[in-house]
Amino acid sequence: MSSTATTKTNVVLPPRKINLQKFRESRGPELESLHSLVSTRLNNDFRSRRNKRRRTTSYDNQAAKKNKKRRRRNETSACLEKDREEKEVKVVPRRIRRRIELRMNQEKGFSSSGDGTKRLRTHVWYAKRFAMTKLWGFYLPLGLQGRGRGSRALLKWFKQEVLVHDASYHISVQLEGPEESLISVLKSLMVPSPSDLSETSSRSVILGAMYGSAMLHHVGAPLSQPIAPVTYMWRPVCQQNRDSDAMDHDDYGCDKPENIESSSSFRQMWVWIHVSAFSEGFDALKFACQKEMDERGILINCVSLEGQLAKLEVLGLKAFEHLQKILHPVTCSSENPWQLRKHSAVESKHDSQLKSSVLGNQENFSSHAIVSLRVKDPRIMPEKRFADVPESLSTGMLSISEAEAKEDVALAGILNKNEELLSGTKPGGNSIIYDNKDLWDSSSGVSPPVEDIVLCMEKNNLRMDKFCLDASNSGMLNTSTKVQCSRSCPILLLKNNDQKGLHIGWSIILPLSWVRVFWAPLISKGAHAIGLREKHWVASEMGMPFFPSDFPDCNAYSFFMANEAAVSNQKVERSPPDVRPWRVPIPPPWETIRHAFKEGPTRAGNSQINNEEKMVYGNLLSNSDSGNCSTSSFVHHSNTFDGVVARTHFVLTDFLREIQGDHLLLFSQLPDKKTRILKLLKDESKFGPSLNGIAHFGYGRKLCFLRILLHAYKEGVFEEGAVVCAPQLTDISLLISRSGTDEGGLQMPQSAVRLYFKEQSPAKWELHKPEDAIARESHRWPIGFVTTGFVRGSKKPVAEALCEVVLLARLREEQWNNMPKKRRKEIYVLVRNLRSSSYRLALATIVLEQQEEDVEFL
Repeated sequence: MSSTATTKTNVVLPPRKINLQKFRESRGPELESLHSLVSTRLNNDFRSRRNKRRRTTSYDNQAAKKNKKRRRRNETSACLEKDREEKEVKVVPRRIRRRIELRMNQEKGFSSSGDGTKRLRTHVWYAKRFAMTKLWGFYLPLGLQGRGRGSRALLKWFKQEVLVHDASYHISVQLEGPEESLISVLKSLMVPSPSDLSETSSRSVILGAMYGSAMLHHVGAPLSQPIAPVTYMWRPVCQQNRDSDAMDHDDYGCDKPENIESSSSFRQMWVWIHVSAFSEGFDALKFACQKEMDERGILINCVSLEGQLAKLEVLGLKAFEHLQKILHPVTCSSENPWQLRKHSAVESKHDSQLKSSVLGNQENFSSHAIVSLRVKDPRIMPEKRFADVPESLSTGMLSISEAEAKEDVALAGILNKNEELLSGTKPGGNSIIYDNKDLWDSSSGVSPPVEDIVLCMEKNNLRMDKFCLDASNSGMLNTSTKVQCSRSCPILLLKNNDQKGLHIGWSIILPLSWVRVFWAPLISKGAHAIGLREKHWVASEMGMPFFPSDFPDCNAYSFFMANEAAVSNQKVERSPPDVRPWRVPIPPPWETIRHAFKEGPTRAGNSQINNEEKMVYGNLLSNSDSGNCSTSSFVHHSNTFDGVVARTHFVLTDFLREIQGDHLLLFSQLPDKKTRILKLLKDESKFGPSLNGIAHFGYGRKLCFLRILLHAYKEGVFEEGAVVCAPQLTDISLLISRSGTDEGGLQMPQSAVRLYFKEQSPAKWELHKPEDAIARESHRWPIGFVTTGFVRGSKKPVAEALCEVVLLARLREEQWNNMPKKRRKEIYVLVRNLRSSSYRLALATIVLEQQEEDVEFL
């Protein structure tokens, strides 16, 4: 036994490294002896035997062929030289060039294809899984591959899990200048402006604690051409004056109220605009700034931040919990955030306290709150963390505390060594920095993240050291470049809420070069990526407008719908002629709603018209030339939508005052709308014959629309583009009393469906007035159109539409007067899909009666 043990201990293991020089010297005599044996057997004749040779071209020795080859060689000598020159400057194949380009992580700017179309930083990830489309100069994810289904599963994810969307196609414009001048610029462009908000909200927005939402307009009249809905945010005064140290402020708060006035002279703000309206919005902002500078003689900087900032939207019930998993705030700039524990399963006490204080509970954040953070690189965080340790394991953890301390010291030394090898400099050099620059200073440059291959090499070195093996230097990467990398990133968190204050999710604003760094952890932790189609479904489920589909008064809507019409026409033309559906108007013919005033009944639903009422409504549109109100000065550049969309109660009130329609039953100014409307419904003294008469007011040539939410009364699925019609009282009684099993209902002849809208030219449709008596009885006049249809799979489907203000008020007046037992705050309307002959009864809820503003969008 003793001899055996001694033999095992004397076993020599092969060396890990081999010296080639010594290896050659030790094997040299052996090779020489082998060579001598082979040469003896072959008699020193190493030539191959003749019978073992294979046929060559030596037999082809005819003179004619040789001369022919010589002439061919002389003729092609010039071509060979040219080919040789081309080979020297040979272009790298597109596949390789594209792979290299897509792997690059430039600090600023988007990569683009050959035709100039830009790509998102998540383009490679999206292109493998989603159907991509060219929109607004970008390759954007349209939706998941397939037939456009999956809405039921998506809504389930939204209500129970997390959704993520790369919204980097929203571009920011930076304004810098005196605070009063910036407020004046916003007042001339935005509705509502910061001064129109409540005192508390306005102060919070201007101080930078909250962001604001508004409609961006061209400079001019209050109801000038709208451009797009925007979100704007001010740089907090505490961050803008942090370097001066002239005032007292908290680490995560703002200056004290008494110091605000003295520090708010020069301010900085961002305005986020959708890419489809960016050029138009940026020009309007520059024009307004130039006008302000000319009037006051001050300097305002208006700069585009395109290609510098990105935006990721995290939606769903568990969005905040998902962000807590990947966002870890940096304690302070002096500490090294990359010194991780080798077997760390618990965060440091200081980090956990900071994280709980900053990202503790989302209920602590108000609506539209802004949270400014500098977070660690989510790729280098430990994947498993155990916050609660059982009592039985506490003693064991205490017993190994000394060993862990030694491991931490060894790990720090390994990381320092790796950094020195990878970067070519000592730790604390210029290749990898731990800066504390704020995101608001992104125009001066933000350090990009550390490359993935560098992190992989560090992890590999840690594994090799764990197994007590020497790290190989042969695969060491040379990263001694001039680009300075960082292991922490400044971000802004925006809390998104709908009009009713319900939480929807969060938006992350971060440098463009950090998008991939955050995208991978978001997906790997369980978030479901969505495209434009799925985002539209979420907006419809929440009853929020989606830009540009629900904004027909903007030029971006016209361009978007023109593209949709071209795609629809191509799809129809590819169908066989026997089953090819007839063409429907895209976009909806909004100008045909005038016929409800011009030729339709005064009640928009009644068929009994006296001569006086017909004369009044026949002359409603004849006053357009004499109208001098701001509505008549509404200017459209290239949009066919001829009207005004009231999205604030100020705009609606001004419009009703101009047309002398203060008596109309619209309640956008009531302080407690729900209670006041319910009391009004029960007050019989408010209703009577006095409201039945026609009001003689001067109505301008511009129609005013309100956004409404449509709920099917009993049945029906409302599609995008469906026409909203005014019902008669008999229609309401018929459809209310009709059971779900009864067939029929209110329908129009099938022959009249195709002729309801008649195409006059490729871009113009007119409303056809039926001449047949049967078709005339079932004809209902339009008062609006559906802009967003039902989402299939929704438990409470809702459609969004725009309807004319006066016609809605007349319908409510008629229904309240003639249906006293069935009064309700909603308005009964009829909805008919463009290729259907059936009218469906729906309940229309005016959004402005539920809230003061309708400027939130998704």
